[in-house]
Amino acid sequence: MSTTYHSNDPRIQEKIERIQTRDKRVEHRFRRILHFSEQVIAGLTLLALIISLGLEVYHMFTQAGYFEDVQHMLHNLLAIVVGLEFVRMLIDTTPANILEVLTVAITRHVILSHDDPWSNLACVACIAGLFAIRRFLIRRSELQAELVEIE
Repeated sequence: MSTTYHSNDPRIQEKIERIQTRDKRVEHRFRRILHFSEQVIAGLTLLALIISLGLEVYHMFTQAGYFEDVQHMLHNLLAIVVGLEFVRMLIDTTPANILEVLTVAITRHVILSHDDPWSNLACVACIAGLFAIRRFLIRRSELQAELVEIE
């Protein structure tokens, strides 16, 4: 949050304006550096996910009895799906994308874990809460803009 200063002296006012302009440029540079860093991290994560997916497909065809351990296969494939959602969130950070990543991660936990029924109930309640947040707290204009971008 920026504070605006005023002075009756034109020289002081000019100096204040130069400082504010410089501060805006520095802030803009930092935002660009952060955005670029996020893109690099997203790219590296995507590369790692593609490599792990390739390795998983390779193991499917080369390891005897790979499909006998469905739990292991689901664990690996759903981890890749969560990673892809995370990359999507890094590239386009919107409230809807963040909620989707959380929904996928919690759903993965419910599918893969065989915890007690109370833990599963808590996960289902969390997913219901995320859907309620999406329905009632995210503006329709944001969701419609996101749907238009996908098409």
